[in-house]
Amino acid sequence: MSGGVQGFDPRTGEPVGDAVPETSQVEVDELARAGAAAFPAWSALPATERASVLDAVADALDASADSLVALADAETALGVPRLTTELKRTTNQLRLFGEVLREGSYVEATLDSADPGIVPPRPVLRRLLRPLGTVGVFAASNFPFAFSVAGGDTASALAAGCPVIVKAHPSHPGTSHETARVVASVVPPGVFGIVHGQEAGVALVEHPAIRAVGFTGSTAGGRALFDRANARPDPIPFYGELGSVNPTVVLPDAAAARPEGFAAEFVGSLTLGVGQFCTNPGLLFAPASLVPALADAVSTAAGGPMLNERMSDSYRSGTDELAASGLADLVAAGTAPEKGWSVEPRLFQVPLATFADHLDKLTEEHFGPAAVVVTYTDPAELEPVLPRLPGSLTGTVHAAGTEHEQAGRVAEALRPVVGRLIFNGWPTGVAVAWGMHHGGPWPATTVPLHTSVGATSIRRWLVPVTYQSWPDDLLPAELREGNPLGIPRRVDGVLGVH
Repeated sequence: MSGGVQGFDPRTGEPVGDAVPETSQVEVDELARAGAAAFPAWSALPATERASVLDAVADALDASADSLVALADAETALGVPRLTTELKRTTNQLRLFGEVLREGSYVEATLDSADPGIVPPRPVLRRLLRPLGTVGVFAASNFPFAFSVAGGDTASALAAGCPVIVKAHPSHPGTSHETARVVASVVPPGVFGIVHGQEAGVALVEHPAIRAVGFTGSTAGGRALFDRANARPDPIPFYGELGSVNPTVVLPDAAAARPEGFAAEFVGSLTLGVGQFCTNPGLLFAPASLVPALADAVSTAAGGPMLNERMSDSYRSGTDELAASGLADLVAAGTAPEKGWSVEPRLFQVPLATFADHLDKLTEEHFGPAAVVVTYTDPAELEPVLPRLPGSLTGTVHAAGTEHEQAGRVAEALRPVVGRLIFNGWPTGVAVAWGMHHGGPWPATTVPLHTSVGATSIRRWLVPVTYQSWPDDLLPAELREGNPLGIPRRVDGVLGVH
């Protein structure tokens, strides 16, 4: 072991607990081989039995909630109320995937009867999705539970039938270690493991037993690992969630109707979790008349501690550089505690013409409670600019009842560059549901086809296999005549439970 990963209290910068030992490459190899050895039995386990294991993991985490939340608060400063809710979200995700497994449509079972009379003749075809193999999951910094050790990537991969090895985030090593202990106490041996340390993460991506990787983190870190995944002798899927500025457009009548109320809601979303949300509304298009209300709201808003010193330094240096660039004006700054890694909210303003001329620079993400307001005079001016934005997880439109036609045009301009369109709401907060899509074009994600939140996130860990002309007794249960599992299937083009 090459050293330890130390947790810190962001409120003070002081160490929390003992350092967690880094994982050696030998240990990574052992975990990956154990996952590969466990894969045949775990993937062959009936879906309803895997669902019961997921429910048991959720129950075990709920039983350990008090100690896990207290440790996470010490390492992240996100607060007990927020973390309590986040842990419940995490266990709800696990239970959701139990429901997905019991419902059964996730395998996309498709049955085609033989038809020798068409050109070309069609044999008996049976198709379904099967698990990939052992996968690696990189935990996020900003959600120590919901996007971390037992978070959505882990839950969906385990549900799919894939063993999981998690790369813990260094911002909360103790929390990760304890969460992993709870998970490992429930699942079968080899089905779950955890590694600590940067070198262990690289070794995980490059290990031949790893068949796919899920990642939530910075664009730079994600791109480096994405390149490693693609440089392997056998390239593997890398599902990365990276950077996102989440453009929000407020149309004139909506802005004029209640400027102070709108500004308060915007700042509430901007500063939620000290702005450390992947869906933080960092780019706002608004009439200039709204800026005073926005500035007043930001100037009275309080910041707080970032998750780690690097993030705090990056936020300060990035926003200082923007203020000194001559491209945008710093129109308001809030307050922040002096101790630890705290930062204050910051609001910048730039005219649309300047923004359009310097779009690459002015759309850089400043992870934290900072936003750029782009002022315009006519909403029609936005339509050629919005499709040029970098990919984001979300795009939002605020409109009055008189502006629905314009809102539709703005939404259509945003649609190619975002994964979720929101009307008269705020992007922070991602529901765990069948209909959720949490993805988007680069740099929001590396694969915009897929989501990392919601029931369909299981699709990332599955690949299609077609069985041609096989006897019924040799087929997977999902494809047999009579539908013994009673799951939704498409039979000769018709979708139903048959």
